[in-house]
Amino acid sequence: MPNSLATPVVRGVLDRLFKAADEGDEARLAQISAEYGGFLAGSASERAELFGSLYIPVSPETGRLLYSLIRTSRPQTVVEFGTSFGIATIHLAAAVRDNGVGRVISTELNAAKAQRAREHLAEAGLADVVDILTGDALSTLAAVAGPIGFALLDGWKELYLDMLRVIEPQLSPGALVAADDTLSFAKVLADYLSYVRDEANGYVSVAFPLGDGVEVSCRT
Repeated sequence: MPNSLATPVVRGVLDRLFKAADEGDEARLAQISAEYGGFLAGSASERAELFGSLYIPVSPETGRLLYSLIRTSRPQTVVEFGTSFGIATIHLAAAVRDNGVGRVISTELNAAKAQRAREHLAEAGLADVVDILTGDALSTLAAVAGPIGFALLDGWKELYLDMLRVIEPQLSPGALVAADDTLSFAKVLADYLSYVRDEANGYVSVAFPLGDGVEVSCRT
């Protein structure tokens, strides 16, 4: 069976992007925290501009988890809230490519970041299985036709629950929803986590201690 993550081209792009994130994000985040009051300062649109140079990626382990979940579930439609520079998107796209079925629909508020992500996907040879929508994800992903079989929430943390409710009517039975940064933003995501962990809302949810925390919820 193919594993695009192991190919020299895809591996090379991911290694370079992860290195760039490691070298640049910490110092820039510290500067933003000192000057503007932290990660949650300002509106979503203001932060999209302020964080224009930040990668804010999933961890390598989380990327491999996402790839594995998509390979296993073989969804027709994968959606991503928060493209950034496309590190997670490459993992999603590699899984879709290797499955031989499906498409990734991602969304990014910062147009310059969206363009850079498209370039990275093209460099990895995966651009043909991905559409990146530019704009407010609460609007762009609302227009995505279902059924959605897999969703990654990795944009602004305070919008996770709103975003889930936008796509929820299009989630297929058995769909998986992965939410990143659940440990590092536990307080911000308290309402989201309470919602998906309450089985009365139609999910079975499991916390994975990878990177900054990943919650994987199955739509029942």
